[in-house]
Amino acid sequence: MYKIFDTTDEVSHYAAARLLGTIKAIPTAVLGLATGSTMVPVYAQLLRGLQQAAVDVSTVTTFNLDEYVGLSAGHAQSYHYYMYQHLFNELNIPAQNIHLPDGMASNLDEACQSYTDTIKIRGGLDFQLLGIGTNGHIGFNEPQTSFASRTHVVELTAQTRLDNSRFFADKHEMPTRAITLGILDILEAKEIVLVATGRNKADIMAELYHSEIDEALPASALKQHANLTIVLDREAASALPREAVEKKIASAPADFL
Repeated sequence: MYKIFDTTDEVSHYAAARLLGTIKAIPTAVLGLATGSTMVPVYAQLLRGLQQAAVDVSTVTTFNLDEYVGLSAGHAQSYHYYMYQHLFNELNIPAQNIHLPDGMASNLDEACQSYTDTIKIRGGLDFQLLGIGTNGHIGFNEPQTSFASRTHVVELTAQTRLDNSRFFADKHEMPTRAITLGILDILEAKEIVLVATGRNKADIMAELYHSEIDEALPASALKQHANLTIVLDREAASALPREAVEKKIASAPADFL
């Protein structure tokens, strides 16, 4: 299911409203969360909505998609740091309910297995928020990752490292490996919302639109999911066929209240 909005603000508002709706409907919701520049305005909108509606999130549980191997939680480019800066510092989610992969773990394989196991213990993900890489990765599941994969360590491709190195003052600090939730872990979420904004995502969104389900394009695995919404702004949708865009333009989302 596609939702295409005119602006990035409308996309962010819609994605945040979907998250907020899940939290209101399921006070003990287990949320799968993503990072990256696309999600910054989504989390800003979510915080606004939570504050306006005076929603208690003390019984919510979160699991993040991924983390770089070798970056401490205090590193400014770690996803631990990102999540606290953009979301968790403003919420009353108990620390024990916040889960992020440990990129500094002494035994990475054990840490990966434990991460998947903990999601299962918590009853699985009620909602998974996703972005997409320019090579079609979801999480850090690079092309040719098995659709049956669980949380694992991945060698980042040259394209991913190039895309993400812009966040590092010294590009040589860009990690070569990351821990990521596996594709099967993602697909087991009850609801998935994939968000893409900006012209730099137009080519990959067109490729995803036309593609078969193939491990060469990790995001194509999502086409198997029964409750998937793909949310785009006009720029990200600009390479889609005209008939696809014209049929799927959405109205600006209603306010939270």
